[in-house]
Amino acid sequence: MKTQKIRLNFDSEPDPIQIGLVRLAKEIPDFELFYQINALNTFQFTRIKDFVLRGTYFDHSFARFEGYHTDSKICIHFISNKSIRSVQKKLANELFSGEEECRFLLPNSPEVDYVIKTSEPFDDFSLILHPENLMFKIQSFMLNPSEELYLSFQYYE
Repeated sequence: MKTQKIRLNFDSEPDPIQIGLVRLAKEIPDFELFYQINALNTFQFTRIKDFVLRGTYFDHSFARFEGYHTDSKICIHFISNKSIRSVQKKLANELFSGEEECRFLLPNSPEVDYVIKTSEPFDDFSLILHPENLMFKIQSFMLNPSEELYLSFQYYE
């Protein structure tokens, strides 16, 4: 019997991940939004350690909330799109450094209030019941491996 060679392809491109985009109907504090979401769902969201992006001049922190859906065994993270805090590490001596005190996870979508990331790469965000008077319908968005946010999510897993 002839032995078969198995070729492993380590150069393959990682798969994109699906994230959810949340837009609020009106501006409200985090605790009030998640109180309303927790009242509608069987699983509960709690505030956990901030999502931190480190830059050359600033470290930006983004609020992060976590919930666990026991029926589907999926961990759901809500991460604020806009930084809640920034720490200046050093003074920028360049005119256009590209870093500012306020930062967005999705810089091309500043109108998005939260990004939803789950433990599964492709998800149906209909598991999350949301208050219709506070939030618009959750929009699905494919995040490509070439984007900085994709790499940051991989680091936090």
